Amino acid sequence: MPGRTRVPRPTVDRLSLYLRELERLETQDRGTVSSRQLGTAAGAAEAQVRKDLGIIGHAGQAGIGYSVPLLAEAIRQVIGVHRQWRAALVGAGNVGRALAAYRRFREEGFEIVAVFDEDEAVVGRTVAGMEVLPMSDLAGTVKRESVGIGIIAVPPDSAQQVADALVDAGVQGILNFAPRRLRVADRVATVDVDFRSALERLVLEISQRKASPARR
Repeated sequence: MPGRTRVPRPTVDRLSLYLRELERLETQDRGTVSSRQLGTAAGAAEAQVRKDLGIIGHAGQAGIGYSVPLLAEAIRQVIGVHRQWRAALVGAGNVGRALAAYRRFREEGFEIVAVFDEDEAVVGRTVAGMEVLPMSDLAGTVKRESVGIGIIAVPPDSAQQVADALVDAGVQGILNFAPRRLRVADRVATVDVDFRSALERLVLEISQRKASPARR
């Protein structure tokens, strides 16, 4: 069954890009899409698109392509965004406040339902309409609010301690914005978002392009 197949990470990344294109087409009331169009949107060859969609058990029709609404729903089911995910945000600093205020999260199926901070000077303040709670309330809130995802937006020195607290509270996954590699139980999925690393890769790419002979 497609839902039971472990999808490779590179395929998941491309499925996410396919879904963005399908959602764009849905707003235009497009009924079908070709593997070429999906490949163009994701930077992938047509054969790769067909292979990716075959992994999730979805095949197009020759001369017609793929049904936009059916394929979009199939990808949402595989990725898991067909349901609403409730998240707890730890860290009410600049990054945390920006994440809490980002309205597209809810539109994409992710809802931040609680914000936490260990700084007593911050606890009790309002961030994106939510009162910042103390870390002592984390476990109870995760259980009461059925939180599945923890978002870490704290300094690197505090990140592992926060991750441990989120795992103990029962979250299923952690989105980590702290520039530090986390050690968590195998049952908990983690994804790191490292702004500095991304910027350094960008600067390196710029430098290499400048050093390369001009293309004609």
